[in-house]
Amino acid sequence: MCTITGLGDLVRLCAALGAEAVGSLAPGEQELLASHAGSSPENLVRSAADDIGRGLDPLGDAYTRLLSPQERRPLGQTYTPTAIVESMVQWATDQGSPARIVDPGAGSGRYLLAAAHAFPEAVLVGADIDPLSTLMLRANVAASGLAERATVVLGDYRSLALPDIDGRTLFVGNPPYVRHHQIAPEWKAWLISTAKKRGLKASGLAGLHVHFFLATAEHGRPGDYGAFITSAEWLDVNYGSLVRQLLLDGLGGESLHVLDPKAAPFADATTTGAITCFKLGEKPESITVRRVEAVGDLGRLDLGHAVSRQRLAEASRWSVLTRVTPKLPEGYIELGELCRVHRGAVTGANKVWVHREGDIDLPDSVLFATVTKARELFGAGARLAAADSLRRVIDLPVDLDVFDADERKQINRFLRVAKKEKVHEGYVAANRKAWWSVGLRDAAPVLATYMARRPPAFVRNDVEARHINIAHGLYPRQDLGTTTLDNLAAHLRSAVSLGQGRTYAGGLTKFEPKEMERLPIPSLESLRDGDFSAAGSAPAME
Repeated sequence: MCTITGLGDLVRLCAALGAEAVGSLAPGEQELLASHAGSSPENLVRSAADDIGRGLDPLGDAYTRLLSPQERRPLGQTYTPTAIVESMVQWATDQGSPARIVDPGAGSGRYLLAAAHAFPEAVLVGADIDPLSTLMLRANVAASGLAERATVVLGDYRSLALPDIDGRTLFVGNPPYVRHHQIAPEWKAWLISTAKKRGLKASGLAGLHVHFFLATAEHGRPGDYGAFITSAEWLDVNYGSLVRQLLLDGLGGESLHVLDPKAAPFADATTTGAITCFKLGEKPESITVRRVEAVGDLGRLDLGHAVSRQRLAEASRWSVLTRVTPKLPEGYIELGELCRVHRGAVTGANKVWVHREGDIDLPDSVLFATVTKARELFGAGARLAAADSLRRVIDLPVDLDVFDADERKQINRFLRVAKKEKVHEGYVAANRKAWWSVGLRDAAPVLATYMARRPPAFVRNDVEARHINIAHGLYPRQDLGTTTLDNLAAHLRSAVSLGQGRTYAGGLTKFEPKEMERLPIPSLESLRDGDFSAAGSAPAME
C-alpha cells in the first residue's frame, strides 16, 4: 500500500479528497497546491477516505508524523487525542443544539468534524493561519460530505468575521499554544486595548491561548457556549488573570478540568492541560473544578466540586483550588513561612543589557555580576563561589544625575547605542519607570532554577550575584544565619522533586514563585540544628 512520505504527498492527497471543492481557496492554499501539483495513488485516496468515514484523522496523523513537535511549535500546533475531543463534544451535546460551530484553531478539523456529526443541522466555521492545515480541513470536510455546511478560513481567529445568526454558537477546540515572544506587537496592542474596553487589564506577556479566550468573548453573544483545551498555565500566572476575569464576568465559566501530565492530554507534548467549559453572558455564582488523573475519567465533563465566585475572585492562583493540599506533618512548615520567593528582573533585551566582563565601557557601579543562565546554577553545585565567569548586567538608576561628568558621558554614549537598537520602544522597557533602569533585585542568599526537565537547583549565593528572570531568589523574612541557610538549601536540593512543579509543553517542569513557597521544609528549629529526623517524612505534594 502507498504511504505518505512527504508534505508534497499530503498536499496531493488533500486535493484528491476534494479540498478544492470546499469554498474558495485562499492564495496561500493555491500556491501550496501549485507547488505540489500531481496525482495521488488511488488506493491511498480510498484508504484515507475510508478512515475519514470511520471518524479517524489520517491527514492530521500524517502531518504530526512528518513534522516534529519542534517544527510545529512556532504555530503552536498540538493535536488532541480523540478521547478528549469526544468528552468535550459530549459536554456540548448536554447543553442543547447550536446553530453554528466555530473551531478557532482548526488544524485538520478533529473538533469541527466531531461536533458536525453530533449536530447535523449546524453550520461549520473553521479557521487556521496555516495553509496546509486549512487544506487538510477542507479535504476532511469534503470526504465527510459536509462541504455545503462548512466555511474554511485561512486567517487569524482574532480578526475572524462572524455574521449574526439566529441561534447559538458553539466555540470548541484546542487554541494554538504560542508564547508571547512570537506574537506580533500589533496583536499585543490589540489584546491590551480590547481588554481595556471591557474594563480589564491584559499583559503583553500573555500567550496566544489568552488572546483566543478574549477573541471568543468578542465574537460571541449571550447564550453562546464553548469548551477549549489549553495549557493550564493561565490558572496561575499573572498574565492569565485576564482569562480568570473573563470566566467570572462575560465569558461565563461553568467548569474547569485540569489534566495531569501523565494523562497525556496532548499526544506530542508533556504538559498540564486544562479543559474550560463556558457559557457567554453569564456571571457564575460558582465554577465546578476538578483534577483528572486519566483521560478515561473525563466522562461528559459533569463532575467536580463547586468553588464560589468570591473565592475564585480573591484567589491569585486557581490551580490550588483544583487540588486537595496534603496536610503538613508535624515538624514541617512551608518554605514561604521562612522566605519570600521572587523571580529575577526581565531585561527586555539581553543583547543590550547583558555583557561579558570587560566588554562594555561603563562605570563599575552599574555593572552587576549576574546569573543569566540556568546552567550557571546547575553547574555551581551547592555554592556559587566565584563570579569571574558570570556576565555583567547593566542596571542604571532612574536618576542619572547622580553620576559625575565623565561617568555621564559613558552612560549617554551607551544610551544612544541602546536607542539605535530601539530598546526604549520594547514592551518591557516602555513599561518601566525609566526605560534605562532594569531594576535588578538585591542579591538573594539562595538562588534556584525553576524551569527544566530536572528538579530545581538550590544554590548558596556566596558571591552575592544578582539574577534575572531565569532564576528565583529566596529572600529570608528574618535573619536566618549562615548555618540555617546552608541547611535549608541542602534540604531543598535533596527533597524537591519534579512532581511538585507543573509540567508544560515539551516536558519542562516549572515552579512559579508561589508554588516554590509551598514546598514543605523542616521547621526553623530543625534547620538551625541541622537535625531533620524529628521532622519526620515530607509529604508528597501534587
